[in-house]
Amino acid sequence: MKSIHDVAYKLLIQKLKQTRLAANLTQTALAKKLNVDQTYVSKYENRERRLDVVELRDVCKALKLNFAGFISDYEKDLKNLNKK
Repeated sequence: MKSIHDVAYKLLIQKLKQTRLAANLTQTALAKKLNVDQTYVSKYENRERRLDVVELRDVCKALKLNFAGFISDYEKDLKNLNKK
């Protein structure tokens, strides 16, 4: 199993964080949408905890992202990253 320090996981979290910031949402505002504490968002953004697929889907929904579209874009970005 890969760790929270894996390059692919780092890219995933960067994309989520960039999306949150582009939506002008604070960690607290996103946490409220997810019905969790702000530390939940902080810990996954700082890669102190790993999101499972259900949690990732919930985060995408809270950020108004199409889950399948987000994963597709992530896969494209990951391929481009691996080409470098």
